[in-house]
Amino acid sequence: MSVQVGKKVADFTAVSTGGEFKLSAFSGKTLVLYFYPKDNTSGCTTQAGDFRDHIKAFAKAGATVVGVSRDGLRTHQGFKTKLELPFELIADPEEALCLEFGVMKDKKMYGKPVRGIERSTFILDSAGKLVHEWRGVKVPGHVEEVLQFVQQL
Repeated sequence: MSVQVGKKVADFTAVSTGGEFKLSAFSGKTLVLYFYPKDNTSGCTTQAGDFRDHIKAFAKAGATVVGVSRDGLRTHQGFKTKLELPFELIADPEEALCLEFGVMKDKKMYGKPVRGIERSTFILDSAGKLVHEWRGVKVPGHVEEVLQFVQQL
């Protein structure tokens, strides 16, 4: 993991539902980057819906929301369409961003060890500096907490 609160996040380029995503294109804007385990699962669907339902308030606060998971672009497109998500989803099947942000964890699913994304959210300020992070996120109430933080920037 190389991102640290208080430090500028290195520029990166990734594939997203909106085409090429380049971090430097968000210079001057607040970015909410949230990592989630998998498209079309209950917790991830709820979380994406919560961000969708609060997107106008994020925009009013000057923040752009972007989701990231290891799912491919095709799965992301379907998820985005199904939930009518008004924000982009980054496909990270190679785990480059997941590793950069240190969100890959060994977990247990049905008693078996699996490696997956630990639900996490990161706030980058208008200068691209990581100003806050939430790791091991529980979905209920999380989006509201993120919004409140962004509104105070």
